[in-house]
Amino acid sequence: MQKITPHLWFDKEAKEAVEFYTSVFPDSKITNTTTLHDTPSGDTDLLSFELAGQSFMAISAGPLFKFNPSVSFFVNFDPSRDKNAQENIDILWDNLSQGGVALMPLQQYPFSQRYGWVQDKYGLSWQLILSNPEGEERPVIVPSLLFVGTVAGRAEEAINFYLSVFKDSKMGTIQRYSAGQEPDKEGTVMFAECMLFGQWFAAMDSAHMHDFAFN
Repeated sequence: MQKITPHLWFDKEAKEAVEFYTSVFPDSKITNTTTLHDTPSGDTDLLSFELAGQSFMAISAGPLFKFNPSVSFFVNFDPSRDKNAQENIDILWDNLSQGGVALMPLQQYPFSQRYGWVQDKYGLSWQLILSNPEGEERPVIVPSLLFVGTVAGRAEEAINFYLSVFKDSKMGTIQRYSAGQEPDKEGTVMFAECMLFGQWFAAMDSAHMHDFAFN
């Protein structure tokens, strides 16, 4: 049973966004829609839904928060488990890119034959990657935290803290920046993953200048 459920905060677009996401991700559906009346933001839509079989929630609760790339979602396309992985990554990229912004173009990188990072028309960020994980199978969607600004370089510290707090937790792979990759400090986290309550999460450091951070 999934114990940690990502909860997406929208201004007014939760229902529209959820209908869009469940239309473009496979194995997806809306499981519940509730309207909360007379909240400080007025009548508020609260939705539960699944994307690629994983649980999410979304709420329309006013312009108090805005999505930014410090929180994103990896979407894994594994050719060893999906013979149409490359075709499917391109299709989802095209859908999520409509009205959005490519933060890193969909192309080949040293770490993947095909990868792209896109901020969709609702501001939510997705990292699509053609992967072939070894060992334990990873889920299709993995939440990811990007440590920037005043917390750049603290991803590993945060992971260790979360591992000490949550049960059924363990460290996964970790890749570190090496010398000559400034402004990122040698030894900080280029990419890491950990399991919390039996669910996979990813984390990365970036010492580059960004106009966003955790809010």
